Amino acid sequence: MIGIFIALISGALMSIQGVFNTEVTKNTSIWVSSSWVQFSALLVCLAAWLFTGRESFSGLWKMDNKYVLLGGVLGAFITYTVIRSMASLGPARSVMLIVIAQLAVAYLIELFGMFGVEKQPLEWRKVAGMVVAIVGIVIFKWK
Repeated sequence: MIGIFIALISGALMSIQGVFNTEVTKNTSIWVSSSWVQFSALLVCLAAWLFTGRESFSGLWKMDNKYVLLGGVLGAFITYTVIRSMASLGPARSVMLIVIAQLAVAYLIELFGMFGVEKQPLEWRKVAGMVVAIVGIVIFKWK
């Protein structure tokens, strides 16, 4: 149950953050806005690290698959693409497409067992759920 609650908070925060970042971009540039987002996130993470368990950074270099350390690089591009999509589509349409893309890619990652995730069998009900979500977007966009 706590996982559902945290996921809902995450989705809400992502939508709010996208709107905030798009507004900051109107007064600066997309790269200044993205840099501020990443820099302020770094400060929050460092502060949280100082006040919590203080796990060692050395664990980062012990990763078997070093490519997983590129999450921050992906984060920069995520920030950029969210700002661009919200500026051109608006928050609601943008977030719907983002969520559908997340769902589709996450399911493909599970199906093929990519990036160390346990491989899952194809389930037609999940495919049907994705189709229903896509139809929902079409209905939402329909004038």
